[in-house]
Amino acid sequence: MTADLSLVHLVTGASFLVQMVMLLLLLVSIASWTFIFRKWRELKVARASLDEFESRFWSGTDLDALHKHVTSQPEYITGAAGIFEAGFRTFLRLRQKENIGPREILEGVQRNMRVALNREVDNLEMHLPFLATVGSTSPYIGLFGTVWGIMNSFRALGNVHQATLALVAPGIAEALIATAMGLFAAIPAVIAYNRYVNDVGRLINHYENFMEEFSSILLRQLHS
Repeated sequence: MTADLSLVHLVTGASFLVQMVMLLLLLVSIASWTFIFRKWRELKVARASLDEFESRFWSGTDLDALHKHVTSQPEYITGAAGIFEAGFRTFLRLRQKENIGPREILEGVQRNMRVALNREVDNLEMHLPFLATVGSTSPYIGLFGTVWGIMNSFRALGNVHQATLALVAPGIAEALIATAMGLFAAIPAVIAYNRYVNDVGRLINHYENFMEEFSSILLRQLHS
């Protein structure tokens, strides 16, 4: 008698614990792909926003006019635009106060820009720890299901007088599906995590460079 080794039969015929492992890995994989596409879209928008703002900023536009343009569109105050808005708003407020020197003004501006930068970093790094967790733990979860399934297969062999390949193959095959599902969930998550960490790092470097250059511009204005 030939054993039915179709994927559906192997999944439905697996033990309850192995089925729960498969279900968990399926849900984790769906969530992982959701965050992968969402983060891809967020980073694409962040790069486009950075390019657009830097193009406008370095075009020689007056800072007051640029600040009014940025604040007129609150939904776009993110990335470098958000850092600029936080810094220039603080600059305008502190410059109107008496008994505050250029050094104190610049320190206040840099402090507020650093807060805005930290907020942007938090947004950019959101969901990345989840991808890292999926990439590191999914193979072990799948391996647990595999070990449990194989253990049940060998336990069942103790109840028969003659072991055959047809008797052992279905149990081992259904157990190995858990490992395959664990790898299916882990590999895309690891690839996406490494790619996105690199992209986020490059964006943060751009933001930090902009902060330094903008601080230099404001310092020249204070001394002039």
